[in-house]
Amino acid sequence: MTDVEKLHSWKESFQVYRNPKVLAMLFLGFSAGLPILLVFGTLSAWLRVEGVDKTTIGFVSWVALAYGLKFTWAPLVDRLPIPLMTRLLGQRRSWMLLAQAGVITGLIMMASYDPVSALSTVVWFAVLTAFSSATQDITIDAWRIEAIEEEFQGAMAGTYQLGYRLGMILAGGGAFSLAHFYSWPTAYLFMAGFMSVGVISVMVINEPEHRQNNEDWKTEARVLDFLERKEHLPDNIKHIQAWFVGAVICPFADFFARHGLFAFTILSFIMVFRLSDITLGVMANPFYIDMQYSELEIGLVTKTVGPIVTIMGALLGGVLVVRYGTMRMLLIGAILVIVTNLLFAWLATQPPLVIWLIMVVAADNIAGGIAGTTFIAYLSGLTNKAYTATQYALFSSIMLLLAKFIGGFSGVVVDATNYPIFFLYAAALGLPSILLILLLMKKEADR
Repeated sequence: MTDVEKLHSWKESFQVYRNPKVLAMLFLGFSAGLPILLVFGTLSAWLRVEGVDKTTIGFVSWVALAYGLKFTWAPLVDRLPIPLMTRLLGQRRSWMLLAQAGVITGLIMMASYDPVSALSTVVWFAVLTAFSSATQDITIDAWRIEAIEEEFQGAMAGTYQLGYRLGMILAGGGAFSLAHFYSWPTAYLFMAGFMSVGVISVMVINEPEHRQNNEDWKTEARVLDFLERKEHLPDNIKHIQAWFVGAVICPFADFFARHGLFAFTILSFIMVFRLSDITLGVMANPFYIDMQYSELEIGLVTKTVGPIVTIMGALLGGVLVVRYGTMRMLLIGAILVIVTNLLFAWLATQPPLVIWLIMVVAADNIAGGIAGTTFIAYLSGLTNKAYTATQYALFSSIMLLLAKFIGGFSGVVVDATNYPIFFLYAAALGLPSILLILLLMKKEADR
């Protein structure tokens, strides 16, 4: 079905947010967004307050690498049943509940130890929390893609981002407030309690229909071919290797089989789509400080106006994807990101007036919200529902690899030139994504 055929009226587009499955993503998104700061930025603040040195805090931040490596164990989440739980809840809900139990346990145990006298213990439980949180992300992404038709993935992504941002706000500002009035351990215990939102959601939602069950890998053509070639092996070894072929090799082989050489174009687009905004984001706060904005002004604008406008952009993006289709909105989103980067280049040449900071940050965040929702919808549509968790985890990991690497050179560019040139450079990094989107649209039209 082409984007033209998907065109809905404005009334139909907005009514998509009344769908119970779309509303469920609000609460699942909250459960996904809550833990990440508790093992990253919020944890760093707690450790610094307790007097842990900055070098050690930097090393502890590596705990968050679990989110970038989740594709390595996604095949297990996709195919491996959990004894008893999978039979009662289904593949997605059982893994979701197990992951949430891991997050809750990790947060409670982090609150139970002194980070000065038992830092290594706190870090190990932070690792448990991050690993469980990344696993929860895998299962929620899989449920989101399988639970509803592709044309509603934009709305699912919009409510997911809304819930995710609310979870992050609570884990950031909420945890800081609780720590101020009570203590950091108390804050982490409260955060563990708020994870009950996700647990209740798992009990309320339905298990989606799966294209394959946990035993279907045995009948896949690649597995059967492997078994035929490995008949000489002992049965137990042959079974383990065949499972690996079905759970790990087949999801990646399927993607290339469906798209042929054009798969490299798709993967290239995934790698470059967020180059522009991630590169700009690295230098955003240093830029505000160098522009002489006060810490209060920066905090109010970036931590209040920014998140609110991002949520508005994310929800608007969900409506626009339903209304106009994914590919059109991908192109518009990519253009908006470039334009807002150019606004930063303009801001760098102006006096530090707060009203201009609000306008530019608001424009940047609404563009990011629209582009983010559309991109999630696009990635969701790429996955084969036979391998949902594995393929989506791969896409979301690829999305960050090149962007994070190039973003690391942002300071070098600023030091060698100036902020206006840097923002022009960041905007230019968005041009490859526009060219690749045009190729994707041409391919879609030809098909």
